[in-house]
Amino acid sequence: MNRKTLVLPAVAGLLTPILAACGGSDDGGKSDDAITVGTTDQFVATSDAPAPLDPAFAYDVGSWNILRQTQQTLMTQPKGEGQPVPEAAESCAFTDSGNERYVCKLRDGLKFSNGDEITAADVKYSIERVLHINADTGVAALLNTIDTVETQGARDIVFHLKTADATFPFKLSTPPSSIVDPKLYPKDSLRKGFNVDGSGPYTFKGTIAGDAMSAATFTKNPSYKGSVTLSNQKVVLRSYKTADQMGVAIDKGDIDVMTRNMSPAQIQKLDAGSDKNAAIVDMPGMEIRYLAFNTDAPTVKSKAVRQAMAQLINRDEIISKVYGTQAAPLYSLVPASLTGHSNSFFNKYGPPSADKARDLLTRAGITTPVKLTLHYTTDHYGSATKQEFEILQQQLNGSGLFDVTIQGAPWAKFRPAELKGEYDAFGMGWFPDFPDADNFLAPFLDKDNVLKSPYTNTSVQRTWIPESRREADRLDAAKTLTEIQDAVAEDVPLIPLWQGKQYVAARDDITGISYALNSTSTLQLWELGRGVSS
Repeated sequence: MNRKTLVLPAVAGLLTPILAACGGSDDGGKSDDAITVGTTDQFVATSDAPAPLDPAFAYDVGSWNILRQTQQTLMTQPKGEGQPVPEAAESCAFTDSGNERYVCKLRDGLKFSNGDEITAADVKYSIERVLHINADTGVAALLNTIDTVETQGARDIVFHLKTADATFPFKLSTPPSSIVDPKLYPKDSLRKGFNVDGSGPYTFKGTIAGDAMSAATFTKNPSYKGSVTLSNQKVVLRSYKTADQMGVAIDKGDIDVMTRNMSPAQIQKLDAGSDKNAAIVDMPGMEIRYLAFNTDAPTVKSKAVRQAMAQLINRDEIISKVYGTQAAPLYSLVPASLTGHSNSFFNKYGPPSADKARDLLTRAGITTPVKLTLHYTTDHYGSATKQEFEILQQQLNGSGLFDVTIQGAPWAKFRPAELKGEYDAFGMGWFPDFPDADNFLAPFLDKDNVLKSPYTNTSVQRTWIPESRREADRLDAAKTLTEIQDAVAEDVPLIPLWQGKQYVAARDDITGISYALNSTSTLQLWELGRGVSS
């Protein structure tokens, strides 16, 4: 089968609808003609991450893709990309000229999956709960421009913001804005384990063994009221430890669809049309990869060390040897497809140069070679991550200026260690919460950043981020956004590496593949159906 389609306009991405659920366990198998989808995302509850599916805690693309199928938000992203549209809300809008007062009216007759009516008080409770718990994952920072939440009757909610925030409608389409049942989600603590309840298109059951969930079954919620139209009655999301195992499963017919993360070799095979069992669709994406630093750590505390690394890294070599046409070099945290992007790192450092890197270290009085360990996650971003870090190691050590070792760890260990500041330098990826340049800058640079980074730039935090958020027309924010990106290139708290495409593979009789993922890597399982092969 050879079907490769470029779909979705290459505009800024999107965050998708959100859905409902009730927790429990299920056999996770194919039944009732359920569409079965494979993923390499791992779902594990640990002492450091005891509530992987609580919207007050979850902040990774895998967990969010569970929540987006099972909990509803006031706003969501439309099928064809673009500005957010009402979901649990009937309407939402700024009611002032300064983008500081945002009012929503709930749809009439909304209910949780247990039959309880949803009121404005539940929305207020849900938002304030996330802010009150303020989990270490940093997810509450998405809502940090909220000052107070006011209810007016049973259906009206008024958000009073601390500062102007033109991106706020996008934030109300993200999982931390999900509406939860106060009976099931405690105000002062996280809901541990793998139970999920809400009001969206699907209800939810998980297949649980010990501290891990191997499959999630989503069943159409007959009480759902929102903007989504379901093309199926049931979807099973099954987790595989490796991309190779997932590939075997689709060849055998154990799964119908294969999503993130396929390996580069699998994508190349499917792209060539040499797999008779599955076809591939590629689509725009805004995934980025970057190196991050604990700027208080002795090995990388000197800006010159970080600048020297930025001067040495050859992005083209990484892409050509590992990812091929599946990725492109990135010289800013903001992807090239978004308004406000600037090639700040290329403008400052130009092509890789060992001589320039040596000069940076010499002028700063840094003794070489600089000994350093680069940490990476072995399972969260796919099997190619190890090869990528081997090339980074070769590039840095090949200059004679660094003595780099690399060390991998599974995400369940990697992420808590990173948050505790145990890594001096480490590789991360970012799948945006919403398609705006702000979401590629503020999450890493603001006071409550997702990396728990000690890096501080008062101009960025106090002036440029707030200024950029005042502009409803994002073109008007471009100058301020460029100033932020230039500051990152100068101070190097992070080094952008590449941005990638995204892919979905499916067997012949599956329809709706072109919309199974949006450009922010949100699964839209409701788009999948069974039909005649095209």
